[in-house]
Amino acid sequence: SLKAVARAGAGVNNVPVTDCTSQGVVVFNTPGANANAVKELVLCGMLLASRGIVPGISFADSQSGISDYAELSKLMEQEKKRFKGNEIAGKTLGVVGLGAIGSMVAEMAIGLDMKVQGYDPALSVEAAWRLPSQVKRIENLSNLVASSDFISLHLPVLDSTRQLIDASMFAALGQGTCLLNFARDEIVDSAALMNALETEKLRMYVSDFPRSEFMGRSDVISMPHIGASTAEAEENCAIMAVDQLMDFLENGNIRNSVNFPALILDRAANAEAGTRLAISNKNVPKMLGQILSVLADQNINVIDMLNKSRGEIAYNLIDLENPASDSALAAIANIEDVIKVTVL
Repeated sequence: SLKAVARAGAGVNNVPVTDCTSQGVVVFNTPGANANAVKELVLCGMLLASRGIVPGISFADSQSGISDYAELSKLMEQEKKRFKGNEIAGKTLGVVGLGAIGSMVAEMAIGLDMKVQGYDPALSVEAAWRLPSQVKRIENLSNLVASSDFISLHLPVLDSTRQLIDASMFAALGQGTCLLNFARDEIVDSAALMNALETEKLRMYVSDFPRSEFMGRSDVISMPHIGASTAEAEENCAIMAVDQLMDFLENGNIRNSVNFPALILDRAANAEAGTRLAISNKNVPKMLGQILSVLADQNINVIDMLNKSRGEIAYNLIDLENPASDSALAAIANIEDVIKVTVL
């Protein structure tokens, strides 16, 4: 009876996507709804890594035993040189993954007078249009790694991205590089990361995914997975998830699914209820022909339709002149490799 699952966020590692797909259950996520929240934390991470903010705060807090203001002020002036850092303006930011979040990070950095270069072999046309013209596209990840002062990761966990930042990438780092990971822990090879820190090949690692081996290190800033933890981001994600679910349940339209193709078919405002069919099937030859043959045999006129596939799954929206009979629906459902038939 399950029709769809919506994840208020980008990651779906807690959803059995493969099982859902085999049963015709559409899994949605909400990419971009939390983009501004993550973007702001990336900026925070770059500033924390560039200036002596974290150790400076710790030092100031450790002087609570000094009650005399003049004495405390004198001490702060004497010791502040220990926490001198660098400005981020003029530095080069390499953005790995130029989707909803990565493009916002790139735009923000340009506004802060940083030089920005990006790497994304799977960049969509829509995402490319969002990118500021000042972003320099880099075709080779090693080249981006070698020429960036900061590297910010904004990728999902896929077979192609798991441990993407490995020993070879750390070996290519330029001097004094800072790596920021507000994407997923699995994208970085943890053993190679620790070696890069121990050998000072990597100056600083800022991560939203704490590990026990990071604790107490001055060259690691760990945060408790708070990249999207703002009231605004949570509300945006919830609204986006509900909107997508409603459009799917009412009209069969699919946007931002991780397992089904994106498919949107406009529907007439005065369309009669029960005149749209949403059909999912295995992506094998002759499926659409068999479905249309059933409708034709029962003199059911098709007035509009759209069919798309993604991997091993295909999805169809078919608008009819009149509602299909129960016998027609049963005949379609009984076609081999049809997974689910829904009347809308």
